[in-house]
Amino acid sequence: MTRTDLPGRGVEPVSVTVPVVSAVAGALAAVAALGYAQFALPGQPLLSDYALIPGGMAPVLIGMLALAGSCLSLAYALATREPARSAAARVLLLAATAGLMLSAVFPTDPGNAAVGSLAGEIHRWSSAVIFTTLPVAGWTLARGRAPLPKWNRVRALSVTSVVALVAYLAAHPAAFTSPLIGGGAYYGLLERGVVLADIALVVCMAMTAVERRPAARSAARPGPAEHPEHPEHPERLAA
Repeated sequence: MTRTDLPGRGVEPVSVTVPVVSAVAGALAAVAALGYAQFALPGQPLLSDYALIPGGMAPVLIGMLALAGSCLSLAYALATREPARSAAARVLLLAATAGLMLSAVFPTDPGNAAVGSLAGEIHRWSSAVIFTTLPVAGWTLARGRAPLPKWNRVRALSVTSVVALVAYLAAHPAAFTSPLIGGGAYYGLLERGVVLADIALVVCMAMTAVERRPAARSAARPGPAEHPEHPEHPERLAA
């Protein structure tokens, strides 16, 4: 059986529901892993810095790989639900998946490193891919849709992710604007805001992808005309 019938809520393929549940579960696992690093380990400026301290590598790896699986599951769900309309969003989600996997494999450089390593550069550029592709994927998916609450949520979270990313980049110590706004004191908080906004966007896109369409009602066909049974038909008697 490949379809699930729910009275009054339409018909939804099971092949869409399963990857959407996986996408939401992966996003929640990422939040749990990164939350563990945040609250159980010594404080670090950025989330990726937890991988450089004892006990921090595992939660960072789990968080990034879980979110990568979430993006991959969402791309599969969109391919099943809207293969043509969601093509651009799926490409961006796959790019974010690749970026998350590279960020997990190649750790960042310590903050006091004088020269960046190759692994650190790969981590930085792959993180840039993640932070840019996810909000663009959300906006692309919602573009041209009716102004319904579900799509308005996707648009709002996409804009929120972009605004948080711009603020984080402006406050980062490497930016020339950081001394002007005192970004060194709170750029880590902004980075966490970007991560949470992106995770919330993935969950929102997943929940929107699984929302059920109205069931297609087939037109009622008139039944065959019922004729009273007569032992004798007038037309035959006329013969």
